[in-house]
Amino acid sequence: MARSNDEVAALLQEYADLISLTGGDAFKARVYEKAARALGAHPVDVSTLDVDQLKEIPNVGRSIAEKVVEYFSTGRIAAVEELRERVPAGVRQLTAIPTLGPKKALVLHRELGISTVDELEDAIAQERLRDLKGFGPRTEAKILHGIRLLRSFGDRVLIDVALELAEDIVVALSRVPGCERCAYAGSLRRARETIGDVDILAAATEPGPVMRAFTALPDVREVVAGGDKKTSVRTAQGLQVDLRVVPPDAWGAAMQYFTGSKAHNIRVRELAVRQKLKLSEYGLFDVESGVRIVSETEEEVYARLGLPWIPPPLREDRGEIEAGLRGELPALLQESDLRGDLHTHTDLTDGLAPLEEMAAAAAARGHAYYAVTDHGPDMAMQRMTAERMLAQRARLRALEGTYGGMRLLHGVELNIGPDGEVDWPAEFLADFDVCVASVHSHFDQDRATMTRRLIRACENPHVHIIGHPTTRLIGRRHGVDADLDAVFEACARTGTALEINSHPDRLDLRDEDIVRARRHGVRFAVDSDAHAVTHLANLRFGVGMAQRGWLTADDVVNAWPLSRLRRFLDKGRARTAD
Repeated sequence: MARSNDEVAALLQEYADLISLTGGDAFKARVYEKAARALGAHPVDVSTLDVDQLKEIPNVGRSIAEKVVEYFSTGRIAAVEELRERVPAGVRQLTAIPTLGPKKALVLHRELGISTVDELEDAIAQERLRDLKGFGPRTEAKILHGIRLLRSFGDRVLIDVALELAEDIVVALSRVPGCERCAYAGSLRRARETIGDVDILAAATEPGPVMRAFTALPDVREVVAGGDKKTSVRTAQGLQVDLRVVPPDAWGAAMQYFTGSKAHNIRVRELAVRQKLKLSEYGLFDVESGVRIVSETEEEVYARLGLPWIPPPLREDRGEIEAGLRGELPALLQESDLRGDLHTHTDLTDGLAPLEEMAAAAAARGHAYYAVTDHGPDMAMQRMTAERMLAQRARLRALEGTYGGMRLLHGVELNIGPDGEVDWPAEFLADFDVCVASVHSHFDQDRATMTRRLIRACENPHVHIIGHPTTRLIGRRHGVDADLDAVFEACARTGTALEINSHPDRLDLRDEDIVRARRHGVRFAVDSDAHAVTHLANLRFGVGMAQRGWLTADDVVNAWPLSRLRRFLDKGRARTAD
């Protein structure tokens, strides 16, 4: 996805927020929110489009198209600048708190003069909010929860933002004469869900040209520190990027050294010390003689220490060293193992592209099967009816065979209600190929109630997959409070798979939860939850999370051949018969 799409999408989303803050038309704000989503997910770089071409994008009218062209022509949108001047900067800062809406932020500023997160926290401690209409103890608790969430995220960014930047840098530096190799390392290579600093490694005999090319990159806004071995910069996105240049013959040792977590690297160095060796970014050395033994590849470094090569997502000191010494490291799931996608949306509900475009894009990715799972009627804003869903099914069946050998599956994303019930009666659900059930509301239920709610959904014989199981939004919403081990046990007992939602702001289940669920015998589905063509590529992030959870292809139902998947999906009908 083009970065310019993200830039203008963020600006239009800000405009929508500013409209709300200034008491503007709620419908107009919603129009700009929809346009922001559409532009951010558009597969073509929108900076290359004119007004008429932009108008062809769903939810983008002439006025919005003209603002987009204005931004790429001048670097600003006058209407946004005008509204920014009407809203105090402090109010905009408060809206960064996930649980605080723009209207409440404006009230806090006008009535109490609050302009910073620290001031708000102090005001809550002094119970000053309670004299304001609509601000009681429960609201205070929610705001404090949002402040903790905001601070826990800190200066980190989601993995997709960091990865796009890192890949651009690697491509640019790889073109520099004398740069023999270049790759990203660190937490990004380990597929962490959020990234603080981006680590780039390059191999070159002469580091100077690589360093100069690095600091001259278009995204660089500040050189934090410079040198022949390491240079740190800050980018336009606010990310710090560290570049290290090592001799070509030290590449493997450097990649090992700068990829693993601190805990993993300590364990590896302990293995080296016990063998009277010393490990650094330049190689594995004999302590007594100082002779370098191996350094060119990671495989050589690990092998000399008695270990197989350890995949980067496992390098967290969570048992990978012991498993490696025993020869029991798993053959981790690869993106190429996935044969299909079982959770996607079209413009029938809240997706941005029609069924045909989504299916064609899925086929282009080489999928053997592809499920469309638009929302059921309990998501009232989507205006779903049985008639509309059956019409989609007929349309999908008519398209069968259109996309080469890819099979089309008709599914639904059901809403798990507060009591665990789902949309539509059993007789209607029985005719879907696949049913994903997800929690979309009532996130603050107590632990016992939420646990019963999820288990009841698992026990529904027509539910095949629990979608985004904890409902978390990284940096914006913590997962629900539930006894996950009880839910995992119910999934294993009923043969219900748990989703690893690949959207970068969800990545739900978390890696720690995946490890626990696998021990219960749970199966998983790595899905994109795509709402646009570009979102289908998010599967790479779900695979990274699955790898961090030690999953193999056998653990993931959409890595199975269609015949085996159908047997899994037919279990629901078997349970109904029982």
